[in-house]
This record gives sequence, C-alpha cells and structure tokens, in this order.
Amino acid sequence: MPPRPPAEPAAPPERSPVAPAVAAVRLAVRRLLTGLPGAGPVLVACSGGPDSLALAAATAFVAPRLGRPAGLVTVDHGLQPGSADRADAVAGWARTAGLDPVEVVAVRVTGPGGPEAAARTARYEALVAAARRHAAAGVLLGHTRDDQAETVLLALARGAGPRGLSGMPVRREWDGVPLLRPLLDVARCDTRAACAALGLVTWADPHNTDPAYARSRVRAAALPALVDALGPGVVANLARTARLLAADVAALDALAAAALADVRTAGGGLSVDGLSALPAAVRTRVLHAWARELGAAPADLSHRHVAALDALVTDWRGQGPTHLPGGLPVRRHSGRLVQGGGPA
Repeated sequence: MPPRPPAEPAAPPERSPVAPAVAAVRLAVRRLLTGLPGAGPVLVACSGGPDSLALAAATAFVAPRLGRPAGLVTVDHGLQPGSADRADAVAGWARTAGLDPVEVVAVRVTGPGGPEAAARTARYEALVAAARRHAAAGVLLGHTRDDQAETVLLALARGAGPRGLSGMPVRREWDGVPLLRPLLDVARCDTRAACAALGLVTWADPHNTDPAYARSRVRAAALPALVDALGPGVVANLARTARLLAADVAALDALAAAALADVRTAGGGLSVDGLSALPAAVRTRVLHAWARELGAAPADLSHRHVAALDALVTDWRGQGPTHLPGGLPVRRHSGRLVQGGGPA
C-alpha cells in the first residue's frame, strides 16, 4: 500500500477578536506599565465610572502578563445616597477580576476650595495612604484625553500661563507617591465602548453633569460647542497642545533650576544683576522657586506675587518691600533681593 500522506496540522483554535476600544485601553496601560520602576503593585483608583472601570479591567488583564501585581482602591466620599453600597460593589467586581489587594476607603470631604476641590484632596490623600500601606509603585488614575481638553479650556478661562495650559501630567508625585495617568491619549468614547464590549456595568456620577461645577459646564456645553464650530479634532488638538506645553515647561524649569543656583548670593539672597540678565520666562520661574523656598505656600503664591518680585528687578523705583503669602517681606538691598523689611 502506498504510504499515507502526512496529516495536516490541526488549525489553531480561533480567537475571539478583541474590540478596538478594549485594545486601545490595554495598549495604553501596557505602555505605561512597561519599564515602570519598583516591584510593588500598582493600584487602580476606581469609582465605578466608565473611565476608571475600563482602566481597572485593562490593568487586571495587562499587569499579570508583565509580572506586575495590581490592585484597586475605591474611595467612598459619602456625598450621595448609596455610595457605600456602590463602593462595595466595585470592590466585589475587582476581586472577581483578579485584582489584589482591593480596598474600600471612606473619607470625609472637608476643607478649603469648595466641595469639588475638597473631595479631590480627600480622595488623593486616601489613595496615597493606601499606596503606602501596600508599598505600591504607583496609583493609576482614569483621566482621558477629553478630561485633558477640558482642563486646558478651564486653564484658558482662568488666564493661566504655560504651566496651567500644560494640563495634567502623565506622572505626578503626591507626597512622594507617583500618580499615573495612562489614558491621556485615549478618548472617553473608547473607555465607554470598552466597558460595553466587556459587559461592565458602569456608574454615572451626578456631579459630572451638575451645572454648579465649571468642569461640568465645559463638558456639557463649551467643549461640544467648539467641536460643532471647529470639528471633531478639537479635543485631540487641545490635548496635544497640553503635551507640547508640558515639554516646554519642563525645559524652562530645568533652565530656571540652574539659573537659581547661579544668582544666589551669600546669606540666601539673589543677585539683581544676575536676575536682570535672564530671559523673562526663566527669571519669573527663578523668583517663583525662590519664593517657595522662603516659605510661601504654593497654593497661595500667585502671578501677582511673582510680578511684584519681578518689579523689584526690572522696574526698580526705590519702592519698599513686597509681601509674599504668609506675610513674608522681600526687599531690594545693595543689589540683591533679600527676605525682610526695612529700607532699600
């Protein structure tokens, strides 16, 4: 009998295609986690909304494949009825998704800056505390490209400079803990589509549509009006503007750090001649950094204070001291800027 032909190899089992939105969110998480320093887990901050839930699901898929432990923290602000039950539901889902550790943290929203700012501060403090408990390499936040565009518009409305217009950074440290935003190049419609493709039930925060908040008004009216008038590329262009400005701000900050070292004088003052020789964009950064060294609280240190310091250098008419937040006087004396009152 003639030999039998070799059997054809069995066809590999077909894989279910991954929805494009799911792939986009996973890719963004993979890019951030690849090469992330530290061996500790990453913690996803998850409210149960579509952005943070899509992020949590993507992290639960990607992190184990990179050998990175991943957990989740959900913060109960206690601002709406049923918030504790909702937080427990998010935590329960996270455990079924394989995330570990999983924590629910209840906070009290108090403090200055209005309810939105107070809630953000309480949330970040809770996330940072959780990161420390678990020696986490960082906390992942679900801000998207649309959030970045809204941030740029709000900064424009406030008359912010390049730092404000650079928006939210991919990485920022809060009290020594890295806060990481992997989705700043992912559209909000993709996080919603990813949740729908994965069958995840999301929660809509009523604060996101409350017209009492400026961001809600930008989200509901201002940004859609710009898209209608100028086209759908507006959101991506605003986010790209933030990214470009962030690079410029980082470069100017590095120049300012070197210049601050060069213009220091004995006793902790700054040389007026040295400051005068600097470009305005570098000089004002030097003055801002120096004011913070003197003890001016960053949250209270405004453009007005820095402009008053700059006038002691560039518009000197024999004026008396200017006062920084906290009542800190700065005067010009013998060709230097020095802390303290008294005659020039």
